[in-house]
Amino acid sequence: MDLNKKFTPETWPDHPERATLEAKNKFVGFWLFLGGETILFATLFATYVALKNSGPSGFGFSTQELYELPLVFVMTMLLLTSSLTSVFAMYHLRNYNFKKMQLWLAITAFLGLGFLMLEVYEFSHYVGLGFTYGNSAFSSAFFTLVGTHGFHVAVGLVWVTLLIFRNAKRGLNLYNATKYYTFSLYWHFIDVVWVFIFTVVYLMGVVG
Repeated sequence: MDLNKKFTPETWPDHPERATLEAKNKFVGFWLFLGGETILFATLFATYVALKNSGPSGFGFSTQELYELPLVFVMTMLLLTSSLTSVFAMYHLRNYNFKKMQLWLAITAFLGLGFLMLEVYEFSHYVGLGFTYGNSAFSSAFFTLVGTHGFHVAVGLVWVTLLIFRNAKRGLNLYNATKYYTFSLYWHFIDVVWVFIFTVVYLMGVVG
């Protein structure tokens, strides 16, 4: 099958992201990658939970005083909304509407960038208070867990930006459809990880 073949909405496959053998093989590899990522975050969560009760030793604040739920709530809404906009993008991918797909992906990137900027502000705020990576085992676990997630968000932003600009003149085809769809799955994954971070780190840290 010609991966660069021109389609119409009527001839476009129902599942273009898995329409070729190459695409199916990429999906297998991608799910193996996500399996490894799951193990990575599970390890970081376990480390954080194990060190949480020790408290931010030498810092002088408890987690109830440190974490700012209103800020984290805004960050959560931005990321969850970006997950929804990526769903809209994939809807238009399956309907062979390239321009609307690109638009919703750009909105997804914009929301993700807003989340990342707020996380940078949060980290700088904590550092200003004296809560740094080397402050204690607890602070190291916190910055490693949340920072690793932030790094994944940054990778996702680079990924979607490259997709948007590299394919701006190419349009949709069976080759890049798989790339768009795997990005969407990746973005949903880091959104799910953030839901756990919001619950385990921030919500439980403030509620107790």
